[in-house]
Amino acid sequence: MQKTERIHSLDALRAIMMLLGIVLHAALTYNITDHGNAWSIKDPNTTNLFSDFLVLLIHSFRMQIFFVVAGFFGAMLYYERQPIRMIKNRFSRIVLPLIVFLFLLWPFIVFAFNYTNTVFSHQENALDISLGMYTSFSSVLPKSTSHLWFLYYLSWITATVVIFKQVFKNKQIISSINNGFEFIIQRPFLRILSFSTLIFITLNFIGTAMVQTSASFIPDRNTYVYFLVFYVIGWFLYSAKHHLESFMRYDWSFTITAIVLSIVQGLIIQIYELDPSSNSVLLIGLSALIVCLFTSGIIGLFVRYASNHSTRMRYISDSSYWVYLIHLPLTAIIPAFIWNLPLPAFAKFLIVVIITSVICFTTYHYFVRNTFIGKFLNGRKYPRK
Repeated sequence: MQKTERIHSLDALRAIMMLLGIVLHAALTYNITDHGNAWSIKDPNTTNLFSDFLVLLIHSFRMQIFFVVAGFFGAMLYYERQPIRMIKNRFSRIVLPLIVFLFLLWPFIVFAFNYTNTVFSHQENALDISLGMYTSFSSVLPKSTSHLWFLYYLSWITATVVIFKQVFKNKQIISSINNGFEFIIQRPFLRILSFSTLIFITLNFIGTAMVQTSASFIPDRNTYVYFLVFYVIGWFLYSAKHHLESFMRYDWSFTITAIVLSIVQGLIIQIYELDPSSNSVLLIGLSALIVCLFTSGIIGLFVRYASNHSTRMRYISDSSYWVYLIHLPLTAIIPAFIWNLPLPAFAKFLIVVIITSVICFTTYHYFVRNTFIGKFLNGRKYPRK
């Protein structure tokens, strides 16, 4: 099969979805909502409902779109480089970074959360208390997949799809599915209706309007099934890649509608004091429609505005993996140094985003891009200029 030229729009989309992790995690500290162990730190002086909405908004589409794009590029590797090369590529680019960086980052992640929680609880000697957590070798070993959960599930899902493809080889059925997929993809409203129905059925099966992603080493059925659906959609999208331009139809309308519906969903949750992850049919229906509108609209916007080569965007794409890997402890510890500043929540949130981004991109440029680390993450070294 002839190799597909670099698809700049989806490459950029994948990078931006990863970088939104900085925004999401920076906002969580200033949420009014208590997220429990999922995000244990909350600024005692400054919270704002806007940050809650921002988290809800990003959570409604970010990782779903990422898995669609991951499925697309997974299929590209499978069909254009053959299965064995695709498996080797995914192992070196997903599984190995997951293992290496989880062990490297875990002590820093634990320290960052402990330190900030100690500062927020007004305890003295926060540094000594936080360092005192490391009393044995086992204390620095990972207890969960942390923010790298998506690499963990991407590994499982990729293995599932590859095994299925190797076992199930009925070309007639696969061809019929591809033809039906192409028919749906080219028709924006049928696309929204079809995929919303699929996601609605999936969420009803799972029994929740909002899948709480699991960081446990024991695979979680809900997380696995939900993101498998998006990965498979992306996989079939590869066969219809010549229809990507059809996503530009109503791209702005779908995205704006999704934002409006997200506001409506947020208001319903606040007014009626509902659990966002409840099995309410109304919330499940809204979640299914919102994620499909966002996915279709945002893909269309990137096809419209990011399909041509951009040196700046290519640099951001190259750096996004490293930035995402190391950003979490930074977004967790920086709030500890600004919590007493007489600033509103949005200002503190911006400070965390900016400082984290500067540190991440600077370290990438000087210590990763043209080094063995860059090759480990991206498959090759890139010149700094």
